[in-house]
Amino acid sequence: MKEAESTNSNGEKEKGNNSRREFLQKVGVGSILLGAGATGFQTVRALVPDVLYEASERFKIGLPTQLSEGVTFIEDRRLYVFKEGRSYYAISGACTHLGCTVKYTKLNQPKEIEEDGIKKRINFEFHCPCHGSKFYADGTNFAGPAPRPLRWYNLEQSPDDGQLIVDLGKEVEQNFRLTV
Repeated sequence: MKEAESTNSNGEKEKGNNSRREFLQKVGVGSILLGAGATGFQTVRALVPDVLYEASERFKIGLPTQLSEGVTFIEDRRLYVFKEGRSYYAISGACTHLGCTVKYTKLNQPKEIEEDGIKKRINFEFHCPCHGSKFYADGTNFAGPAPRPLRWYNLEQSPDDGQLIVDLGKEVEQNFRLTV
């Protein structure tokens, strides 16, 4: 009887070893398949280019005569374009703190300021609604957490059709004016 019991217990041991062996084989095969699948995915993914479909940094905003005197805001580009007689200039509407869109704010009474020993008369300011940064009309930051002045962008006139072209890839000095 003892022999029958030992055979039975050996059979159980063998059965236990087989189930463990089968489990480990399944885990091993699963790991290999998972690794092959991940490699295949990365191979196929490498064939798809990483392209950003963004708008061009250089774009036309219209004929100089189409812009109204004063300020025009181009919302989708967050850009303020100013016309003063025959002079034009473009200032970014993105706050230099965290990129919120600044608001053009006309002052009730003009403000006299002195910058670099030069007195200026300011009729409007830019105010950031997010964190309270304030900028003078020329984009110079004077209040709030904004670390730098607003960016000024290059304006030029297209030789083929006479439209104004803004180049967001070219920053210019604050005193830049395009005279047409």
